[in-house]
Amino acid sequence: MGRIKSALEIALEKTEAVIGDKSIISQFETKQRGKKLANEFLDDPKKTLEDEIKKCPKDEKSSLKQGMYDVLFNQLYVPDNEDELVRVEYAVKGLQLILGDSRFNQMSKQLSQVLHQYMDEAAQYEEAIKRQYAPKLKQKEDEIAKRLGRRITLDPFQDPEFVTFFNQNMKALKDNYQAVIDQVKETASEIIRK
Repeated sequence: MGRIKSALEIALEKTEAVIGDKSIISQFETKQRGKKLANEFLDDPKKTLEDEIKKCPKDEKSSLKQGMYDVLFNQLYVPDNEDELVRVEYAVKGLQLILGDSRFNQMSKQLSQVLHQYMDEAAQYEEAIKRQYAPKLKQKEDEIAKRLGRRITLDPFQDPEFVTFFNQNMKALKDNYQAVIDQVKETASEIIRK
């Protein structure tokens, strides 16, 4: 009669193949290193990804680049402010290096122009929204002044109704530009799969 195996023995038998395949572990570790390097690059673009790719052993380059790609790809979005715009542009530069594709390089130049245009348009849009909402905000200030007996100035962003109105309008603008980001992401995905 055979002996009954413990759960630990069964689990160890099932993981022997994974433990034994050092290349899978090495690929995973290299990909993680690529992610770490990409994050460091985004924080300090003076660090160069190119040197790290050149130093990497040939059999690990693909995993290293995939790790970098995963981080940089996720940084492609419509930015809300100048700091985010800079981060997106760094991500694009990193992707240009990793992908090394002329189509992507051309698209990234256009993307930079489009995102700068978006930032300018968003600033103008914000002012237009504030002007459009100003009469309503003035009316609220007048009502509060009557109740309190003194004049106060409301910050539009402290008014929940304004915030809702503002967010709806800014989202509509942002959605127009998101299509460009989606196209760039789609191209990058096609290139990395090849």
